[in-house]
Amino acid sequence: MAIQKEGKHLFGLVRVGERGQIVIPKKARELFGIKPGDSMMVLGDEATPFPGLALIKNDIYVEIIERIMATSDASDMEKDFVREILDAQKKGDNDDSN
Repeated sequence: MAIQKEGKHLFGLVRVGERGQIVIPKKARELFGIKPGDSMMVLGDEATPFPGLALIKNDIYVEIIERIMATSDASDMEKDFVREILDAQKKGDNDDSN
């Protein structure tokens, strides 16, 4: 059995329901402070040989993007565009019904 690195977790297997839903294991929800109603950003990587998905709380994702934008050499117009998207996400204006 491999030794698990500190801060790395394997929470177990989940099944995708008919509507594409999964249940995040209780231990994962508790560890990461995920509560009902929280918005999660779904990230994907198609790169082979290990394509996959990852979830991150939306407020953390927004913070990461804001930090990147603060240090980037993007134009003011590009930064304004990204800020508009982030503001919409903060307000929950995005459609999560898919």
